[in-house]
Order: sequence, then structure tokens, then C-alpha cells
Amino acid sequence: MTRIQGVAKKDAGLLLRAVYWFARREFGAVPEPLTVMAHHPKVLIASGRHELAVKKAVHGPLFELVVYRTAVKLGCSWCVDFGAMLMKHGGLDIERLKHIDEYATSSLFTDLERKALAYADAMTETPVAVTDAQVTELEQLMGRKQLIALTYQIALENQRARFNSAFDIKDQGFTSGDACRVPTH
Repeated sequence: MTRIQGVAKKDAGLLLRAVYWFARREFGAVPEPLTVMAHHPKVLIASGRHELAVKKAVHGPLFELVVYRTAVKLGCSWCVDFGAMLMKHGGLDIERLKHIDEYATSSLFTDLERKALAYADAMTETPVAVTDAQVTELEQLMGRKQLIALTYQIALENQRARFNSAFDIKDQGFTSGDACRVPTH
């Protein structure tokens, strides 16, 4: 159980009911972090707008992979569950996720993926442990624009996972059984 109970649909005003409807349509269930954030509607709306804008600007298999790794490293079971579900519905090979802890030596990951995952690990350390060599190498491999996007996405997942961890928000079963709650479009 979370440290702060989310706002129930029956207690939600018109705006929150609309947000809950949209979330249920998109994900098959209302994400619990959203219901907790609903106690502060302005923060919820700001966060939602930000997430939608980032989704349009930054996406792709490599970005999803580093987000997943960051969630694993921080121990955010909600983020791991939700991320795996999104990756599955994005057509990505989620079997590789079982080997994410062995990314550095596993042939399941490309050289670029291994370097990006190591970068995600370094960014997620406290204090941050990113080296000049990592930035230089990734910039050469990806280009500056993509490196900026990768860095932003890892930082954003750090924010999400730490928010969820602070409120003890656990996985919601998005990938349990045959569920994968996101409706296929």
C-alpha cells in the first residue's frame, strides 16, 4: 500500500475524471502514481503535459531500454512493470529484459546499447558518476542531439522512480499473466 492513498475516481472532480478516463483508455488502468499526484491537480496536469511532450520528442528502443535499466537500478517495481508493458506493446524484445543486469557482457545487447546502459547506470549513481570519456564516446556514436535526448530521458526516469519510491508505489500488475493492460490499437 502506498504511503499516500491515491484519489479515488468517486472522489475526483470533473477534471480528474477526464484525466482518469484518458489514462484508462491509454493504459487499460489508471496508473497509481497518477492517482497519488492527483492530490495536487496543478502538478498532475504539469506532469502530464510534460510526459506527453517528451513522448513526442524522445522515443525509440534505445530510450526505452535505458529507462528500463534506470528503473531496475533504482528498484522501482512500478516503473519496471509499466516499462516492460510499454516495451512489449511497442514490439520490442522483452525477453532481453531478463538479462539486463548482464548487459555489459551479454551478446543480447549491441555495443551502443551497452554503452548507453552503462551511461544510465553512471547517471543514476549518487553522486552521479558519468565520465568525460562516456559523454565523448556516446556523442561520437549518437550525435549531440540524440545524446541530449538520451540524457534527458534517463534523468526523467530518475525523477519518476524516486517519486514512486518516496510514496512506496509498487507495481500494479501491468505485465502480470496475459494482461499487459494497454489496449492494442
